[in-house]
Amino acid sequence: MTQDELKRQAAARAVELVRPGMRLGLGTGSTAKLFVDLLGERVAAGLDVICVATSEATQAQALSLSIPMSTLDETPELDLTVDGADELDSQLRLIKGGGAALLREKIVAAASKRMVVIADESKLVKCLGRFPLPIEVVPFGLEATRRAVLAATASAGASGDLVLRRKADGSVLLTDGGHYILDAHLGEIAEPEALATALVAVPGVVEHGLFLGLAKAAILAAGTGLTVLGSLD
Repeated sequence: MTQDELKRQAAARAVELVRPGMRLGLGTGSTAKLFVDLLGERVAAGLDVICVATSEATQAQALSLSIPMSTLDETPELDLTVDGADELDSQLRLIKGGGAALLREKIVAAASKRMVVIADESKLVKCLGRFPLPIEVVPFGLEATRRAVLAATASAGASGDLVLRRKADGSVLLTDGGHYILDAHLGEIAEPEALATALVAVPGVVEHGLFLGLAKAAILAAGTGLTVLGSLD
């Protein structure tokens, strides 16, 4: 199977978790997009749900499929969030933010009773860090923040280069919240919890892409079938 076909398998299994009347968080990224597409088919067939998007892109996709949408102000408690991951380990610790939506993704996940990750098996790693860790920062004082982030990563035993994320045309990428992203190329994060603690202490850091203690389960698609980490109950 192609990678897209594997992702669609995982998304289809996650759609089976949706029940009428649920309040759902809709993730961002290629795999989450497939989930939203499949959810749209069920909504068109009569499924009654209310959803909150983690990005402007997901919001636009959901509205185009006539999925009923809300906000966290109107619907502050969610039953289930389904989202992808750029990387995850066997303890369901994640790196997210490749789609530049990590802040909203984390807020929505934290407002949910359950977060289920959908991905293909290539995203499962023994140690986080192969995928660059996104760190969302305010534009003001960027160089001072960059230096503080370098010191924070080093203090947690995870040193590496920081790269300001740019768009294809060379301009600096802005998140939906108007922030910048520094991608930390660390290679290996031996102590994700220590790194998370160090990063949140840096003034100028809005959020980081380490999602720790948020995912309750992961549905991983492989050529041999689906594997579930954690519990889908």
